[in-house]
Amino acid sequence: MSTAAARHQRLHAELRSRICLLDYPPGTRLSETALADEFGTSRTPLRRVLARLEDEGLVESRHGVGTLVTDVDLARMEQVYGLRLHLAELVGHLDPAPVTAEVLAGIAGYVARGTALVASPDARSFAQLNMDYHGFGLSLTDNLPLRSTAERLYFLTARIWLQSIPRMDLASECAIFLSEMQDTAAALATGDTQAAAAIRRTHIAMSVTRMAR
Repeated sequence: MSTAAARHQRLHAELRSRICLLDYPPGTRLSETALADEFGTSRTPLRRVLARLEDEGLVESRHGVGTLVTDVDLARMEQVYGLRLHLAELVGHLDPAPVTAEVLAGIAGYVARGTALVASPDARSFAQLNMDYHGFGLSLTDNLPLRSTAERLYFLTARIWLQSIPRMDLASECAIFLSEMQDTAAALATGDTQAAAAIRRTHIAMSVTRMAR
């Protein structure tokens, strides 16, 4: 990857993370000047990143106003989650990646982070771990179109967690999340990526049910 492409990826990932962690709440106007100054870049590459975020549904450009962070479209969420359920299961079937020592070390690290989170529940840390772990889950398939589509849909829904946590039992959610990662670690220890994918699908379905209450 070229230096320019790598910078684009880092800037995109950082702005996307800020949106999904509600550092930039819905309605926030993103100043091109301020962002260009912060990241030490010109407006041209920044505009490319903002255009990409708009294509992903995370921001919108309004004439005479600027670039605004969108809100979660609740009317679309049921459809998005329905598709995410099917994609989660496909991760274990389409071009599964080999379960290497690096993969096993990765899931062990997530279990350790989940254990620490259960000991000291924190909404932002929960959301950050959720995002990081989603990326790990997608690394279990070498099917790039599947990974790209699943990632895009995930970030359309990522903000739901932080918006829903105030009316949910955070300690319970952390414990459930840890249980998912522990079950996944056990499946991967036997090299069973299909079981790991099935665990992910089940937990997504359970999460949707709890958020809808």
